[in-house]
Amino acid sequence: MRVRSEERTLDLIETARGKRAKFRDEYVNMAHGAGGKATQSMIEGLFVPAFGSTALESLGDAGLLSVDGTELALTTDSFVVKPIRFPGGSIGDLAVNGTVNDLAAAGARPLALALSLILEEGLPAETLRAEVEAIAAAAEAAGVEIIAGDTKVVERGHADEMYVCTTGIGRRDPRASLSPQSLRPGDRVLLSGTIGEHGTAIMLARGEFELDADIESDTRSLWPVADALLEAAGESLHCMRDATRGGVASVLNELARSSGVAMLVRESAVPVHPAVAGASEILGIDPMYVANEGKLVAFVAPEAAEEALAALRTVPGCEAAAEIGEVRAEPPGMVLVETSFGGKRVMDQLVGDPLPRIC
Repeated sequence: MRVRSEERTLDLIETARGKRAKFRDEYVNMAHGAGGKATQSMIEGLFVPAFGSTALESLGDAGLLSVDGTELALTTDSFVVKPIRFPGGSIGDLAVNGTVNDLAAAGARPLALALSLILEEGLPAETLRAEVEAIAAAAEAAGVEIIAGDTKVVERGHADEMYVCTTGIGRRDPRASLSPQSLRPGDRVLLSGTIGEHGTAIMLARGEFELDADIESDTRSLWPVADALLEAAGESLHCMRDATRGGVASVLNELARSSGVAMLVRESAVPVHPAVAGASEILGIDPMYVANEGKLVAFVAPEAAEEALAALRTVPGCEAAAEIGEVRAEPPGMVLVETSFGGKRVMDQLVGDPLPRIC
C-alpha cells in the first residue's frame, strides 16, 4: 500500500511539472528573485510569451548567437547584494565573477564586459573607489576588459549604497557542445566543490542572527573550471551550470524539468563545509538551496566521469570536487535524494526566498 501511495504522489508531481508555469501573482515579491518556482512562473508565464524568444525557453544564463561564423555567448545580470561588502568579497568582484561565470557555464571564454553603476546619493567616495578597484582586479583576474559603461545616481534612501548591472560577451569554445537536451540516463553529476559558502557568508554579514562562524564567500571566476572540464571530457561533457540563486537544488530541478530526465543525488556525497552545515542546521535551511558564486555543476558521460573529476580537483578551489549523483530516466522531470539513512525523498524547487539579496 505504501509503495502504491508513493507512486501516486510521484505521478501527481510529474503531471504538475509537465505543465508550463503561469504567472498569476498580483504583486511582485522577494520570491520572484530567488531562482525557484516563483522565478520560473514569471519567466515562463510572462517574459517568454511576451518576448517570443525561443532562446529564453532554455532558462539558461547566457544566450548563444552566431555573427559571421563566429560563435558568441551573451549574458546580462544585476547585483543588489546587501551588504555590499562581506567576508571574501564585495559587490564589485561579485558582479564581474557572476557575469563571467554565466558565460563559462555556457562553454564560452569570457572576453569583455559592459558595466552600469546605480549609485545612491551620499555614497562615500572612498566606498565607490574601493568597489571600482575591486571590479578592476576581478576583471584582470578573469581575463576580461571593461569596454563600456554607464552611471546613474538616485536620491538618498532609494538604493542600498549601490547596485551594479553587467553585460558580458564571450567566444564559444570549439570544444563545447553543451545543452540540457544532451543529458542522458547514466550521465554523472559532478560538483566543483563545497556548497553554500556565499549565501551563508552574506547571512552572517548582516548580523541578523547571533551566529559566529569563519565563512567566506566563494566568489571567483569559473572559466578555469570550465576549461579543465572541456579539456578532460570534450564532447562527453554534456551540460554545465553555475549554482547561484537557489543553489544546487534549483540547478538540478531546472535541468531535469527542461530535459525530461530524472536526477538522483546521494546526500552523503555532497561536500559541505562543517561551518555551513552547522549554520544551516541551526536556521533550518538545506545547504542544497543556498547560493554559491564559485561552484559549478557538470553533467558528464559515465566513461569520462573519472577523468573529468580528476581534472576538476587540479583547479585551485576545487580540491573538494565530487561526483554527487547521476541522471536517470524515471521519474522524468524530478530530482530524488538518496538520504544517509538509505531512503529516498523528492528535492523540489525552491519555494519562497530564505536568503534574499544574496547577489
